[in-house]
Parts: sequence; C-alpha cells; structure tokens
Amino acid sequence: MSAYLTSLRAIVTREALRFIHQRERFIAALVRPLIWLLVFAAGFRAALGLSIIPPYQTYITYETYIVPGLCGMILLFNGMQSSLSLVYDREMGSMKLLLTSPLPRWWLLFCKLLGSTIISVLQAYAFLAIAAAFGITMPAIGYVTVLPALVVAGVMLGALGLLLSSFIKQLENFAGVMNFVIFPMFFLSSALYPLWKMAESSELLYTICALNPFTHAVELIRFALYASFNGPAFLWTVLVTIMFTAAALWGYNPARTGISRRG
Repeated sequence: MSAYLTSLRAIVTREALRFIHQRERFIAALVRPLIWLLVFAAGFRAALGLSIIPPYQTYITYETYIVPGLCGMILLFNGMQSSLSLVYDREMGSMKLLLTSPLPRWWLLFCKLLGSTIISVLQAYAFLAIAAAFGITMPAIGYVTVLPALVVAGVMLGALGLLLSSFIKQLENFAGVMNFVIFPMFFLSSALYPLWKMAESSELLYTICALNPFTHAVELIRFALYASFNGPAFLWTVLVTIMFTAAALWGYNPARTGISRRG
C-alpha cells in the first residue's frame, strides 16, 4: 500500500509542479472562458432569449446561464492539455519509464488522471471567483455542492484525454485531433445555449446535443451550482467515464503499445 501511495503522491506532485511552472497555461485556461463571459455574452444576450428552465426558478441573464458551460470548457481544455502532456512524455521517454514500473498500469494511469482532475477543479473555482468579482454569482451553497460535479466531469474529460493520448503517436498530430474533438463537443452541447433552442433549429442537432456526454457534464455542473442533483446527467456521465477509462486502459495495453514491463 505504501508503494501505491508513494506513486500517487509523486505523480500528482509532478503534475502540480508542471502546472505551477507553466503560468501561461493557467492564464490561458482562464482567458478563454472570460472572453466568452465578458465579450461574446454581450452580443448573444439580445439574440438568445432564455425561458425559465430547471434548475432556475426565475429568468436569468445569459451570463449566468453560460457559467456552468464555461466551467465545463475549462475541464475540457485541461483534459486535452493533459493528453498533450502524455504524448510529450511518451516522445521524451518518461512515459515509458513510468509504465514499466512494477505497479499496475491502471493505477499509474489513475494517478495521472487524478492529478489532472485536481488541477482542472482548481482552475474552475478560480474562474467562479473571477465571475463573482464581476457580479455573476451563484447561491453560496452552490460553491460547495458543485465540487463533486466538477470532479465527476473532470474525471470523464480527463479519461477522454487519456484515451486520445493512447492513439496520438506524435505531437504534430495533436492539433488536428484535438480540434476534431474539442470544438464539436463544446459547440454541440448545452454549454452556450439551452437544448430547446437547438430543437427549434434542427431536430438532428438537438439529438446530437442530447447524446453528447459533454452536455450531461455541463448539466450536472449547472444543477449542482444550485444545490440540485441531476440524476440522468450523473448516470450518463459516469457511464461514459467508465467507457472512456476502459478504452484508455486497452489503448495503453502492453500488447498493443509494445511497452512491456521489462522495458
């Protein structure tokens, strides 16, 4: 057990130190959602009228509506950033060294996933604090109840990053694959507009958005910010997390990757 805990502490600490030494990564993670919150929201406010939908009990501003989606954006981009770091580690050889340790491969990948999730959650809270400074606040209890939702959503998106990193062999291929994943997941979701708006436009787009796991992660965060529990969103997010994790473990299987424990 001490070996497991030592590896957990070492990997999480390494992820934290890497993040601390890359200050521009922290700034970039906050600039993207703040641009949407403070710039784009001003233009979309008049174009997108919002009805009273759960978990809201009254009419809300567009800025308030998109805060959960922008928290999801932070988790999504950080999950993809962790995927990039895994590809880089594999090219540099440190990933091979990690995976050839005597500990189970699933535990090592879990430690990487946990480290990236912790960083994602801290970034999301930093964004919520900045949003509150601009007057976009949530119920006080919501800042506590949203923590489990952020963790569940962060693990799901981190598992997606793990899965993608198992198939991306070179850094040069990263940008194309990430754009193919990030932008469809983000824009075809309820992050920026409610699903009933998509249904008014196209039934096909509505179906795609309803099946998008990122939509359910955003809705889980949205309800949690108002101290409500969205059971279907939680179950769908957990199910997809299990699928992504199982696929990532298969992707890092020694028989497929050619990385054996003997090195």
